[in-house]
Order: sequence, then structure tokens, then C-alpha cells
Amino acid sequence: MKPRRSWSRVFRDAWSGIRETVMHERNMKIHAAAGIAVLIAALLLRLPARDMALLLLTIAMVLTTEVINTAIEAAVDLAAPEWHELAKKAKDASAGAVLIAAAFAVFIGLLVFWRPVMTLLGL
Repeated sequence: MKPRRSWSRVFRDAWSGIRETVMHERNMKIHAAAGIAVLIAALLLRLPARDMALLLLTIAMVLTTEVINTAIEAAVDLAAPEWHELAKKAKDASAGAVLIAAAFAVFIGLLVFWRPVMTLLGL
């Protein structure tokens, strides 16, 4: 039986996984940059706390699905280095989860930003 890891080790390993994903996955960089841009825009528009919370939750959803997608792709590549229909299915499904999260994030962003942007533009 493997020895139990300390809580500090558990958190270090988790941060390592996040850092590796941000450093090496192009789509994670894109999602993180978009999330930062959204938060800056929300601060500049002085959105209410409820809207900020919704945006933060949405950004977290997209980033989380991207990390999970990366983990699934790595595990599938390790288990099936050669092309396999089930490996493709797993990788496509995990990429699809990211697509769903990102699409809903755009929709939520439109709902949250529509009125403040129209007001700013005087429309």
C-alpha cells in the first residue's frame, strides 16, 4: 500500500498539474487569457458582485474542463500510444466537454455584458 501524502504535498502536486497545463497546453493559455480579459472588463465596467461571481464560476468551469481534458488525453496516450477507436472516442468526448463549457461561457458573457456595454455606448 502506498504511503499517504501530506496535505502540503497534495496541494503542491495539484498546483503542479495546473502549472503544467497552463505552460504546455495552447488552449489552456487561450482560455486563461480570455478569462483574465473578461475579469478586467468586468472590473472596468464595475459589474455588481453577483455578475462577477457568475463570471468567476463560468471561468472556473472552462479552466477546470480544460485541465480534465488534458488529464484524459495524457492518460489515453499513455494507455494507448497507437491509434485506437476507443482512445479517439475518449479524447473527442473530453474535448467536447471543453467546447460545451466554452460555448456556455460565451453565452453567459453576452448575457452579463450586454446591458452594461450598451449603456456605455449610449444605445
